[in-house]
Amino acid sequence: MIEVGLAGKPNAGKSTFFKASTMADAEIASYPFTTIEPNVGIAYVRTECICRELGVYPCGNCTDGIRFIPVKLIDVAGLVPDAHRGRGLGNEFLDDLRQADAIIHVVDASGMTDEEGNEIGDSVRDPIDDVEFLEKELVMWLFGILKKNWDRIVRRIQMEKRDPARFIAEQLGGLGFDELIVKEALRVVGADVGKMDDGSLVSFADELMKRRFRIVIAGNKADKAPEENLKKIREIGGVVCSAMYEFTLRTASSNGYIRYRPGDSSFEILKELNEKQKKALEMIAEFMGRHGGTGVQEAINRAVFEKLGYIVVYPVEDENKFTDTKGNVLPDALLVKKGTTARELAYMIHTDIGKNYIYAVDARRKIRISEDYELKNGDVIKIVSGV
Repeated sequence: MIEVGLAGKPNAGKSTFFKASTMADAEIASYPFTTIEPNVGIAYVRTECICRELGVYPCGNCTDGIRFIPVKLIDVAGLVPDAHRGRGLGNEFLDDLRQADAIIHVVDASGMTDEEGNEIGDSVRDPIDDVEFLEKELVMWLFGILKKNWDRIVRRIQMEKRDPARFIAEQLGGLGFDELIVKEALRVVGADVGKMDDGSLVSFADELMKRRFRIVIAGNKADKAPEENLKKIREIGGVVCSAMYEFTLRTASSNGYIRYRPGDSSFEILKELNEKQKKALEMIAEFMGRHGGTGVQEAINRAVFEKLGYIVVYPVEDENKFTDTKGNVLPDALLVKKGTTARELAYMIHTDIGKNYIYAVDARRKIRISEDYELKNGDVIKIVSGV
Protein backbone atom coordinates (compact mmCIF):
# COMPACT_ATOMS: atom_id res chain seq x y z
CA MET A 1 0.00 0.00 0.00
CA ILE A 2 1.19 3.53 -0.77
CA GLU A 3 2.59 5.25 2.33
CA VAL A 4 2.29 9.01 2.78
CA GLY A 5 4.09 10.70 5.66
CA LEU A 6 2.83 13.78 7.48
CA ALA A 7 5.76 16.02 8.36
CA GLY A 8 6.20 19.42 9.92
CA LYS A 9 7.15 21.27 13.04
CA PRO A 10 5.25 20.70 16.29
CA ASN A 11 1.84 22.37 16.64
CA ALA A 12 1.37 22.89 12.90
CA GLY A 13 -1.77 20.74 12.97
CA LYS A 14 -0.35 17.41 11.74
CA SER A 15 -2.28 15.32 14.25
CA THR A 16 -5.49 17.19 13.40
CA PHE A 17 -4.80 16.58 9.69
CA PHE A 18 -4.19 12.90 10.45
CA LYS A 19 -7.34 12.53 12.51
CA ALA A 20 -9.46 14.38 9.94
CA SER A 21 -8.10 12.18 7.14
CA THR A 22 -8.39 8.84 8.92
CA MET A 23 -10.89 9.45 11.75
CA ALA A 24 -8.44 7.44 13.84
CA ASP A 25 -7.93 8.02 17.55
CA ALA A 26 -4.99 10.44 17.62
CA GLU A 27 -4.32 12.94 20.38
CA ILE A 28 -4.77 16.59 19.40
CA ALA A 29 -3.34 19.35 21.57
CA SER A 30 -1.90 22.85 21.15
CA TYR A 31 1.57 22.08 22.48
CA PRO A 32 4.76 20.73 20.91
CA PHE A 33 5.38 16.98 20.60
CA THR A 34 1.77 15.87 20.92
CA THR A 35 2.92 13.01 18.67
CA ILE A 36 5.83 10.99 20.03
CA GLU A 37 5.19 7.57 18.56
CA PRO A 38 4.03 7.74 14.92
CA ASN A 39 0.30 7.42 14.34
CA VAL A 40 -0.53 5.12 11.42
CA GLY A 41 -3.95 5.03 9.80
CA ILE A 42 -5.81 4.62 6.54
CA ALA A 43 -6.73 7.64 4.46
CA TYR A 44 -8.19 7.62 0.96
CA VAL A 45 -7.59 9.20 -2.41
CA ARG A 46 -10.71 10.36 -4.19
CA THR A 47 -11.37 9.71 -7.88
CA GLU A 48 -14.33 9.59 -10.21
CA CYS A 49 -15.44 6.01 -10.77
CA ILE A 50 -15.81 4.95 -14.39
CA CYS A 51 -19.12 3.14 -13.80
CA ARG A 52 -21.21 5.95 -15.30
CA GLU A 53 -18.99 6.13 -18.35
CA LEU A 54 -19.35 2.37 -18.89
CA GLY A 55 -23.11 2.42 -18.32
CA VAL A 56 -22.96 0.14 -15.26
CA TYR A 57 -23.91 2.79 -12.70
CA PRO A 58 -24.09 2.41 -9.81
CA CYS A 59 -21.40 -0.12 -8.97
CA GLY A 60 -21.07 -1.58 -5.53
CA ASN A 61 -17.89 0.15 -4.42
CA CYS A 62 -18.48 3.81 -5.15
CA THR A 63 -20.68 6.53 -3.67
CA ASP A 64 -22.59 8.66 -6.16
CA GLY A 65 -19.95 7.94 -8.77
CA ILE A 66 -17.03 8.75 -6.45
CA ARG A 67 -14.46 6.11 -5.57
CA PHE A 68 -12.26 6.19 -2.47
CA ILE A 69 -9.08 4.09 -2.58
CA PRO A 70 -7.05 3.45 0.60
CA VAL A 71 -3.51 4.66 1.26
CA LYS A 72 -1.48 4.50 4.47
CA LEU A 73 -0.95 7.77 6.35
CA ILE A 74 1.89 8.15 8.86
CA ASP A 75 1.88 11.06 11.33
CA VAL A 76 5.42 11.33 12.68
CA ALA A 77 6.82 13.36 15.55
CA GLY A 78 7.21 17.10 15.07
CA LEU A 79 10.46 18.33 13.56
CA VAL A 80 12.56 21.05 15.22
CA PRO A 81 15.74 22.84 14.06
CA ASP A 82 18.84 20.61 14.06
CA ALA A 83 16.77 17.44 14.10
CA HIS A 84 19.41 15.90 11.84
CA ARG A 85 21.79 16.19 14.79
CA GLY A 86 19.35 14.35 17.03
CA ARG A 87 17.75 17.42 18.63
CA GLY A 88 14.18 17.00 19.85
CA LEU A 89 12.78 13.79 18.42
CA GLY A 90 14.82 14.21 15.25
CA ASN A 91 16.23 10.71 15.02
CA GLU A 92 12.81 9.13 15.48
CA PHE A 93 11.26 11.59 13.04
CA LEU A 94 13.71 10.90 10.24
CA ASP A 95 13.71 7.15 10.82
CA ASP A 96 9.90 7.03 10.67
CA LEU A 97 9.73 9.28 7.63
CA ARG A 98 12.11 7.27 5.46
CA GLN A 99 9.47 4.60 4.85
CA ALA A 100 7.14 7.14 3.23
CA ASP A 101 6.71 7.28 -0.55
CA ALA A 102 5.59 10.92 -0.44
CA ILE A 103 5.37 13.61 2.21
CA ILE A 104 2.61 16.05 3.02
CA HIS A 105 4.40 18.90 4.78
CA VAL A 106 1.84 20.46 7.12
CA VAL A 107 2.80 24.12 7.57
CA ASP A 108 1.22 26.59 9.98
CA ALA A 109 -0.05 29.11 7.44
CA SER A 110 -1.39 31.33 10.22
CA GLY A 111 2.18 32.23 11.22
CA MET A 112 1.20 32.08 14.90
CA THR A 113 3.82 29.54 16.03
CA ASP A 114 7.60 29.89 16.09
CA GLU A 115 10.10 27.51 14.49
CA GLU A 116 9.77 25.07 17.40
CA GLY A 117 5.97 25.09 17.50
CA ASN A 118 5.49 27.45 20.44
CA GLU A 119 2.52 29.80 20.15
CA ILE A 120 3.49 33.43 19.65
CA GLY A 121 0.01 34.88 19.35
CA ASP A 122 0.42 37.13 16.33
CA SER A 123 0.85 36.18 12.68
CA VAL A 124 4.51 37.11 12.46
CA ARG A 125 6.26 34.00 11.11
CA ASP A 126 6.58 33.54 7.36
CA PRO A 127 5.29 30.05 6.48
CA ILE A 128 7.87 29.80 3.69
CA ASP A 129 10.56 29.68 6.38
CA ASP A 130 8.98 26.46 7.63
CA VAL A 131 8.86 25.03 4.11
CA GLU A 132 12.58 25.64 3.61
CA PHE A 133 13.38 24.39 7.11
CA LEU A 134 12.02 20.87 6.49
CA GLU A 135 13.87 20.52 3.19
CA LYS A 136 17.12 21.65 4.84
CA GLU A 137 16.74 19.13 7.68
CA LEU A 138 16.15 16.28 5.23
CA VAL A 139 19.18 17.23 3.15
CA MET A 140 21.46 17.59 6.16
CA TRP A 141 20.22 14.29 7.58
CA LEU A 142 21.23 12.52 4.37
CA PHE A 143 24.49 14.48 4.17
CA GLY A 144 25.38 13.19 7.64
CA ILE A 145 24.79 9.60 6.53
CA LEU A 146 26.87 10.09 3.36
CA LYS A 147 29.68 11.92 5.16
CA LYS A 148 29.99 9.19 7.79
CA ASN A 149 30.36 6.44 5.19
CA TRP A 150 31.84 8.27 2.19
CA ASP A 151 35.51 7.31 2.54
CA ARG A 152 34.57 3.62 2.81
CA ILE A 153 32.20 3.89 -0.16
CA VAL A 154 34.85 5.55 -2.34
CA ARG A 155 37.50 2.97 -1.41
CA ARG A 156 35.26 0.06 -2.32
CA ILE A 157 34.21 1.67 -5.60
CA GLN A 158 37.86 2.17 -6.55
CA MET A 159 39.20 -1.16 -5.28
CA GLU A 160 36.38 -3.32 -6.63
CA LYS A 161 35.90 -1.21 -9.78
CA ARG A 162 32.21 -0.94 -9.00
CA ASP A 163 29.73 1.23 -10.89
CA PRO A 164 29.36 4.29 -8.58
CA ALA A 165 25.62 4.78 -9.03
CA ARG A 166 24.82 1.12 -8.52
CA PHE A 167 27.06 0.73 -5.48
CA ILE A 168 25.86 3.93 -3.77
CA ALA A 169 22.25 2.85 -4.41
CA GLU A 170 23.02 -0.48 -2.72
CA GLN A 171 24.39 1.36 0.31
CA LEU A 172 21.33 3.63 0.50
CA GLY A 173 18.78 0.95 -0.38
CA GLY A 174 17.28 0.98 3.10
CA LEU A 175 16.42 4.66 2.64
CA GLY A 176 14.51 4.09 -0.59
CA PHE A 177 17.10 5.35 -3.09
CA ASP A 178 17.39 3.33 -6.30
CA GLU A 179 20.09 3.32 -8.96
CA LEU A 180 18.25 5.69 -11.29
CA ILE A 181 17.84 8.31 -8.55
CA VAL A 182 21.54 8.10 -7.66
CA LYS A 183 22.64 8.23 -11.31
CA GLU A 184 20.56 11.34 -12.02
CA ALA A 185 21.83 13.07 -8.87
CA LEU A 186 25.47 12.31 -9.73
CA ARG A 187 24.94 13.63 -13.25
CA VAL A 188 23.56 16.95 -11.97
CA VAL A 189 26.34 17.41 -9.39
CA GLY A 190 28.91 16.53 -12.07
CA ALA A 191 31.74 15.64 -9.68
CA ASP A 192 33.88 12.53 -9.56
CA VAL A 193 32.86 10.52 -6.47
CA GLY A 194 36.50 10.28 -5.43
CA LYS A 195 36.91 14.06 -5.43
CA MET A 196 33.76 15.16 -3.64
CA ASP A 197 34.26 17.62 -0.79
CA ASP A 198 31.63 18.53 1.81
CA GLY A 199 30.05 21.10 -0.50
CA SER A 200 29.68 18.55 -3.28
CA LEU A 201 28.22 16.01 -0.85
CA VAL A 202 25.63 18.52 0.36
CA SER A 203 24.69 19.22 -3.27
CA PHE A 204 24.53 15.47 -3.93
CA ALA A 205 22.30 14.97 -0.87
CA ASP A 206 20.06 17.81 -2.07
CA GLU A 207 19.64 16.26 -5.53
CA LEU A 208 18.95 12.84 -3.99
CA MET A 209 16.27 14.25 -1.68
CA LYS A 210 14.50 16.11 -4.50
CA ARG A 211 14.09 12.82 -6.34
CA ARG A 212 13.37 10.59 -3.36
CA PHE A 213 10.84 12.61 -1.38
CA ARG A 214 7.88 13.99 -3.30
CA ILE A 215 6.55 16.78 -1.10
CA VAL A 216 3.15 18.49 -1.07
CA ILE A 217 2.94 21.67 1.00
CA ALA A 218 -0.30 21.88 3.01
CA GLY A 219 -0.79 25.40 4.36
CA ASN A 220 -2.86 24.44 7.41
CA LYS A 221 -4.81 26.72 9.78
CA ALA A 222 -5.79 28.71 6.70
CA ASP A 223 -8.99 29.73 8.50
CA LYS A 224 -6.79 31.85 10.80
CA ALA A 225 -4.20 32.94 8.25
CA PRO A 226 -3.76 36.37 6.61
CA GLU A 227 -4.30 36.40 2.87
CA GLU A 228 -0.66 37.33 2.32
CA ASN A 229 0.46 34.02 3.81
CA LEU A 230 -2.07 32.03 1.78
CA LYS A 231 -0.85 33.74 -1.37
CA LYS A 232 2.72 32.66 -0.58
CA ILE A 233 1.60 29.04 -0.11
CA ARG A 234 -0.20 29.06 -3.46
CA GLU A 235 2.74 30.68 -5.27
CA ILE A 236 4.97 27.70 -4.40
CA GLY A 237 2.28 25.25 -5.55
CA GLY A 238 0.98 24.43 -2.07
CA VAL A 239 -2.54 23.59 -0.93
CA VAL A 240 -4.46 25.92 1.37
CA CYS A 241 -6.32 23.89 3.98
CA SER A 242 -8.04 23.72 7.36
CA ALA A 243 -7.68 20.32 9.00
CA MET A 244 -9.88 21.42 11.91
CA TYR A 245 -12.72 22.33 9.55
CA GLU A 246 -12.34 18.98 7.77
CA PHE A 247 -12.44 17.14 11.10
CA THR A 248 -15.58 19.07 12.11
CA LEU A 249 -17.31 18.18 8.83
CA ARG A 250 -16.43 14.49 9.04
CA THR A 251 -17.63 14.32 12.64
CA ALA A 252 -20.90 16.06 11.77
CA SER A 253 -21.37 13.76 8.78
CA SER A 254 -20.72 10.59 10.80
CA ASN A 255 -23.34 11.76 13.32
CA GLY A 256 -25.90 12.37 10.59
CA TYR A 257 -26.08 16.17 10.88
CA ILE A 258 -24.82 16.87 7.37
CA ARG A 259 -24.18 15.10 4.07
CA TYR A 260 -20.54 15.48 3.19
CA ARG A 261 -17.96 13.42 1.33
CA PRO A 262 -14.25 14.14 1.76
CA GLY A 263 -13.22 16.45 -1.05
CA ASP A 264 -16.65 17.99 -1.61
CA SER A 265 -16.72 21.75 -2.09
CA SER A 266 -19.89 22.11 0.04
CA PHE A 267 -22.17 20.16 2.35
CA GLU A 268 -25.90 19.69 2.97
CA ILE A 269 -27.51 20.12 6.39
CA LEU A 270 -29.80 17.20 7.30
CA LYS A 271 -30.86 17.91 10.89
CA GLU A 272 -31.94 20.92 12.90
CA LEU A 273 -28.97 22.61 14.53
CA ASN A 274 -28.55 24.81 17.59
CA GLU A 275 -27.16 28.33 17.21
CA LYS A 276 -23.58 27.34 18.05
CA GLN A 277 -23.62 24.56 15.46
CA LYS A 278 -25.17 26.84 12.83
CA LYS A 279 -22.54 29.50 13.38
CA ALA A 280 -19.70 26.99 13.16
CA LEU A 281 -21.00 25.47 9.92
CA GLU A 282 -21.63 28.91 8.42
CA MET A 283 -17.96 29.79 8.99
CA ILE A 284 -16.88 26.53 7.39
CA ALA A 285 -19.22 27.01 4.42
CA GLU A 286 -17.82 30.50 3.86
CA PHE A 287 -14.26 29.13 3.94
CA MET A 288 -15.14 26.33 1.52
CA GLY A 289 -16.79 28.80 -0.82
CA ARG A 290 -13.59 30.85 -1.01
CA HIS A 291 -11.20 27.91 -1.31
CA GLY A 292 -13.25 25.20 -3.04
CA GLY A 293 -13.26 22.91 0.01
CA THR A 294 -11.20 22.35 3.14
CA GLY A 295 -8.08 21.37 1.15
CA VAL A 296 -7.30 18.20 3.12
CA GLN A 297 -8.47 15.75 0.45
CA GLU A 298 -6.79 17.83 -2.25
CA ALA A 299 -3.44 17.50 -0.45
CA ILE A 300 -3.75 13.70 -0.25
CA ASN A 301 -4.80 13.44 -3.89
CA ARG A 302 -1.92 15.62 -5.04
CA ALA A 303 0.59 13.51 -3.14
CA VAL A 304 -0.57 10.29 -4.79
CA PHE A 305 -1.62 11.36 -8.28
CA GLU A 306 0.64 14.33 -9.03
CA LYS A 307 3.79 13.79 -6.97
CA LEU A 308 3.96 9.98 -7.14
CA GLY A 309 2.36 9.61 -10.57
CA TYR A 310 -0.23 6.95 -9.79
CA ILE A 311 -3.23 6.10 -11.95
CA VAL A 312 -6.34 4.00 -11.31
CA VAL A 313 -7.06 0.73 -13.13
CA TYR A 314 -9.92 -1.72 -12.70
CA PRO A 315 -9.18 -5.48 -12.93
CA VAL A 316 -12.21 -7.65 -13.81
CA GLU A 317 -12.84 -11.28 -14.68
CA ASP A 318 -15.78 -10.78 -17.06
CA GLU A 319 -14.80 -8.25 -19.74
CA ASN A 320 -18.39 -8.00 -21.04
CA LYS A 321 -20.17 -7.24 -17.78
CA PHE A 322 -17.17 -5.67 -16.02
CA THR A 323 -17.59 -7.99 -13.04
CA ASP A 324 -15.78 -10.57 -10.97
CA THR A 325 -16.88 -14.22 -10.84
CA LYS A 326 -19.55 -13.36 -8.25
CA GLY A 327 -21.13 -10.71 -10.44
CA ASN A 328 -19.81 -7.72 -8.50
CA VAL A 329 -19.48 -4.75 -10.87
CA LEU A 330 -16.02 -3.12 -10.93
CA PRO A 331 -15.12 -4.77 -7.62
CA ASP A 332 -11.60 -3.37 -7.36
CA ALA A 333 -9.82 -0.14 -8.18
CA LEU A 334 -6.03 -0.37 -7.98
CA LEU A 335 -3.48 2.40 -7.74
CA VAL A 336 -0.58 1.66 -10.08
CA LYS A 337 2.38 3.73 -11.25
CA LYS A 338 2.29 5.30 -14.68
CA GLY A 339 4.17 2.96 -16.99
CA THR A 340 2.92 -0.23 -15.29
CA THR A 341 2.41 -2.99 -17.87
CA ALA A 342 -0.37 -5.55 -18.20
CA ARG A 343 1.93 -8.32 -17.04
CA GLU A 344 3.07 -6.32 -14.03
CA LEU A 345 -0.58 -5.80 -13.15
CA ALA A 346 -1.03 -9.57 -13.16
CA TYR A 347 1.71 -9.89 -10.53
CA MET A 348 0.09 -7.13 -8.48
CA ILE A 349 -3.19 -9.06 -8.42
CA HIS A 350 -1.45 -12.28 -7.33
CA THR A 351 2.02 -13.75 -7.77
CA ASP A 352 0.64 -17.01 -9.20
CA ILE A 353 -1.45 -15.10 -11.75
CA GLY A 354 1.67 -13.24 -12.85
CA LYS A 355 3.74 -16.42 -13.10
CA ASN A 356 1.05 -18.14 -15.15
CA TYR A 357 0.13 -15.09 -17.25
CA ILE A 358 -1.21 -15.93 -20.72
CA TYR A 359 -2.66 -12.68 -22.03
CA ALA A 360 -4.68 -9.60 -21.07
CA VAL A 361 -7.85 -8.04 -22.46
CA ASP A 362 -8.77 -4.37 -22.64
CA ALA A 363 -12.39 -4.70 -21.51
CA ARG A 364 -13.39 -1.32 -22.92
CA ARG A 365 -12.29 -2.14 -26.47
CA LYS A 366 -12.78 -5.92 -26.16
CA ILE A 367 -9.34 -6.61 -27.62
CA ARG A 368 -6.23 -8.45 -26.48
CA ILE A 369 -3.33 -6.28 -25.47
CA SER A 370 0.38 -7.10 -25.35
CA GLU A 371 2.03 -7.96 -22.06
CA ASP A 372 4.15 -4.79 -22.29
CA TYR A 373 1.12 -2.55 -22.91
CA GLU A 374 1.41 0.44 -20.55
CA LEU A 375 -1.79 0.89 -18.59
CA LYS A 376 -3.76 4.13 -18.85
CA ASN A 377 -5.83 5.83 -16.17
CA GLY A 378 -9.30 4.28 -16.11
CA ASP A 379 -8.34 1.11 -17.96
CA VAL A 380 -10.49 -1.96 -17.27
CA ILE A 381 -8.36 -5.06 -17.66
CA LYS A 382 -9.03 -8.80 -17.67
CA ILE A 383 -6.02 -11.01 -16.98
CA VAL A 384 -6.11 -14.52 -18.38
CA SER A 385 -3.73 -16.93 -16.67
CA GLY A 386 -3.15 -20.66 -16.34
CA VAL A 387 -4.05 -20.67 -12.65
